[in-house]
Amino acid sequence: MILNLMPYRASYPILKLVYSAAANAAHYRDFDKANLFITKAEVSRSTIMKKFRPRARGRGYPIKKIMCNITIVLNIVKKSKITFRST
Repeated sequence: MILNLMPYRASYPILKLVYSAAANAAHYRDFDKANLFITKAEVSRSTIMKKFRPRARGRGYPIKKIMCNITIVLNIVKKSKITFRST
C-alpha cells in the first residue's frame, strides 16, 4: 500500500513485482497470500545498453542505459503463541 502512494517512478514496477511474486507463491506452492511477507529485497546491476546520439559536425554522443535485476524473496509468517508477562 505504501508503494502505491509513493511519488517515485520506480515504485509502480516494484509494486507489480511484489504482487507477481505473491501470485506465483500462491499458485505454484499453495501458500496463502495473507501469510506472506518480504524477507529480502535486492537490486543488482545488470547489462548496459549502449547507443549513440548524433551531435554536431558528424560526432556521436554515447548514451548508456544501465539496467538492473530486482530479486524479492517471500516467506511465510509462522503462527506462534505469544505470551505476555506482567511485572
